[in-house]
Amino acid sequence: MARITVEDCLKEVGSENRFALIHLALARLKQHRNGMPFLLEGKNKEVVMTLREIAAGKVTAANLASLAETARQESKPAAAAPETSDPITH
Repeated sequence: MARITVEDCLKEVGSENRFALIHLALARLKQHRNGMPFLLEGKNKEVVMTLREIAAGKVTAANLASLAETARQESKPAAAAPETSDPITH
């Protein structure tokens, strides 16, 4: 099994700023905890899976908000047909 490293993530983030990487990972982790699915398959803990997403280039600071919006749109139920009620008269 390949191991994920901070250096792998920093290459994809395009910055040598570990602080920026931590903020990106934290924001993505919060999305996962709010129900967003992972973009990669795996059986690792959520922190490791989040770093794997970043290292794979699937999560960046530029697309973080759009990932959340896409997930929100996909989770909305289809518009339900309006209910018709028959008034019951006594």
